[in-house]
Amino acid sequence: MFHRLNRREQLYVTIQFSSNSSPDKPPKAAGKVTAASVDEAVRQALQPKPVAKERAGLLKEKETAYDHRLENTIRPKTLGDYIGQSALKGSIQIGLDAAKSREEALDHLLLYGPPGLGKTTLAMVIAQEMSAEIHITSAPALERPRDILGILMSMRPGSVLFIDEIHRLNKVAEEILYPAMEDFALDRTIGKGEGTKILRVPLPRFTLIGATTKAGSLSGPLRDRFGLIYRLNFYSHAELADIVLRSAKILNIEADAEGALTIAIRSRGTPRIANRLLRRVRDFMAVKKAGETVINATIANQALDLFEIDPLGLDPTDRQLLKLMIENFSGGPVGLETLASSLGEDPRTLEDVYEPYLLQAGLINRTQRGRTVTGNAYRHLGYRLPMGWAEQAQLELD
Repeated sequence: MFHRLNRREQLYVTIQFSSNSSPDKPPKAAGKVTAASVDEAVRQALQPKPVAKERAGLLKEKETAYDHRLENTIRPKTLGDYIGQSALKGSIQIGLDAAKSREEALDHLLLYGPPGLGKTTLAMVIAQEMSAEIHITSAPALERPRDILGILMSMRPGSVLFIDEIHRLNKVAEEILYPAMEDFALDRTIGKGEGTKILRVPLPRFTLIGATTKAGSLSGPLRDRFGLIYRLNFYSHAELADIVLRSAKILNIEADAEGALTIAIRSRGTPRIANRLLRRVRDFMAVKKAGETVINATIANQALDLFEIDPLGLDPTDRQLLKLMIENFSGGPVGLETLASSLGEDPRTLEDVYEPYLLQAGLINRTQRGRTVTGNAYRHLGYRLPMGWAEQAQLELD
């Protein structure tokens, strides 16, 4: 604290900035100073103290330049850089060109498919192609009506609103979206009782992009209001290899074509997993193969074997699931809840994360009585097919 008697006269002052000083210890008196010097002393004392240099490590309180480059730069910015989904890209390009020629917003778009296939990335690419700002949120975050109302009121002409997991929207938020998507307006009630009135607030034309892993869980009225509906499919090995090579170049990692293809084969047809495995192989090479500078097929195989990712892309949980069905349930049929309880996993996790690829790879089947293991799973895990298995499996499918 400080006491000032007169700004125009010289004075003796006592300055104390420490809040934890002992009350019994008399403050240290300063010399004869001017009012201007007092102001300068106060200004310097109130300045923030320099922060110690952050120690590099796994736990960081803020993003580093590498984190920023990894999360943002690795995503493609244009449809030309977006690898895979050729039919979908061609259709979206037509819609983008038509919207630009009419100088209006793109029609509402619904993207569905397994996780990790690039739905969020595609939404950001569309916003970039339209030179529009994008608002990114998820359905579980829109719990109250004011959450979705605040976002809609902040939209500008041509803006893109991306809602992830849109099938989890609550009924109130859905009903707010109906007039916003169809009429570009919000219906608000004013007053109470007999004096209640409905006020329609106009909104600028915007584009809503919804992403979901369960298109069938969307209500009919909401699904019908999307003008464009596309499914994202699993990627081929060649497409994933191109993605790995592109990501390696961005992250300053050297990889040859065979090494990229090796990673792609074990990536479960998913770009997100391919990029994740690329970083793990890079770490393996830096620690175990310090003299190597290029990720080749040999290094990639050694690294992925160490991380227990087999040639079909199955991780330990996938193999444990298949072994459980073979050893404990004689290959099925077995219900999803029973499998989840036996593995100690959430049923939704099994259905959304593990099951789509196992179905795509032809390792399990869905039947009316439950999940069954296919002959490919028996052969991949080294089990002998039981007697009469083919006839029983066909009976279950029928």
